[in-house]
Amino acid sequence: MIKYNLIFIFNINDDKILMCKRKNDPHKGKINLIGGKIEYGENGLSAAYREMFEETNIQNTDIQLNHLMDITYYHSNYHLEIYVGILENNVNVYGEENELIWINANSNFFDENIFAGNGLIGHILSAFEIWKNNIKGIH
Repeated sequence: MIKYNLIFIFNINDDKILMCKRKNDPHKGKINLIGGKIEYGENGLSAAYREMFEETNIQNTDIQLNHLMDITYYHSNYHLEIYVGILENNVNVYGEENELIWINANSNFFDENIFAGNGLIGHILSAFEIWKNNIKGIH
């Protein structure tokens, strides 16, 4: 089974989410979360911190990521781990893979014309709002 991660990175004020505009398929031109492939034998949390740094230059000292949920797509043979964290300080983000943009956390993440994932981002964010107060390091 192939494993991937998605990472919700909130700004220090907890009102914006760092996302990327996809340069390539799948979802070319749409806005998506930061994330990538978990290498064989790699710990999921370590992979999330690695992908986050590679795509944004945010270091593990800038944020505490929390494992929110997993989704397994049995018919597609892949597993998705979702992480969330709020920046502890202001960070200059940059990346070469995709254009990085801060999106208002109150946006309609179910809008499939703008966001990748067929509403998945909206679903995950809705679940996060329910559990937010129970997650370590989230204020």
